[in-house]
Amino acid sequence: MDLIARDNKPCSSELKANLGMAAVGRVRIDLPLPLFPGLPRRRAWLECGSPNATGIQRIDLKRGRPQNRQSEKLMTTIQPRVSIASPAIRILLWDIDGTLMRSTRTDSYKDYTAPMLEAVFGTSGRLHEMKVSGMTDLQIVAEALRDEGFTHESIRSRGAELRQRYMMEMERVTGNGKTQFELLPGVRETLQAVSEHPRYQSALLTGNIKAAAHLKMKLMGLSEYFTLPGAFGEESYDRRDLPAFAAERIQRHLGMELQPAQFIVIGDTPNDIACAKHFGARAVAVCTGRMYSAEELRAHGPDAVLPNLSDVELVVETLEAVSSEL
Repeated sequence: MDLIARDNKPCSSELKANLGMAAVGRVRIDLPLPLFPGLPRRRAWLECGSPNATGIQRIDLKRGRPQNRQSEKLMTTIQPRVSIASPAIRILLWDIDGTLMRSTRTDSYKDYTAPMLEAVFGTSGRLHEMKVSGMTDLQIVAEALRDEGFTHESIRSRGAELRQRYMMEMERVTGNGKTQFELLPGVRETLQAVSEHPRYQSALLTGNIKAAAHLKMKLMGLSEYFTLPGAFGEESYDRRDLPAFAAERIQRHLGMELQPAQFIVIGDTPNDIACAKHFGARAVAVCTGRMYSAEELRAHGPDAVLPNLSDVELVVETLEAVSSEL
């Protein structure tokens, strides 16, 4: 098999091994592979063909899947395995509420959280008076019930019931025909831009329980952008624990070792900034939540503050700036 890089220099044996090629024919890499030094913005395609082949088959090396149906058969014999332990890669850990989307009404989460608590524990405690921005769902339950005699252990022991009832109530509310959530400006365009940039991959890091997070992404049409495992609100009472959970899963998923500074937490609350700092990640604050101004967020020391995600070029430039040094 012939492997030729874009500059027509032979590819290394290590690269051939990483690609894990098992087909007969000629392979041309028309664009630099992701994370090659100095070429952070180029998409890599593997073009495969043979003397008897009709046309060229293309595989997206970053996503590891065919570009079109004609490539499906090829993928059964060619499985790109690009495992490049490079300091260039950055993992974007996205908050959801107040960052990517928000409810159309303030405190509308109580429409499904209160009935869940009442069904499982017989009371919603002090939920009605709480402000929960930046908290995990497990933390919200504990805080709501703190004067009702329920310990952290007793709450965790009912975790399966809590998740089941939570989703039942959430699906009831989101399925009533009324618009419950709205996408924030520039979100889809930003996610599309970073998904096409070989340096970045995205995961969710959110206070929502996993099922609720994925339901929200489905409702907003954003699921395709989050292909890496993340960390979610049923996993800890303290949001600061979540980046480490996500990092462990992502490193295992990618088959590479990453430093904490290769992760960037993007969120709208001081808790997002705090969890990034606790782990050693970078923090980018966005001022699209309902509770915190730019000045209040800056006081917590994020690496950067964005007014919103509507200026895609500014967002990417900001990510590049905070990614510049390990």
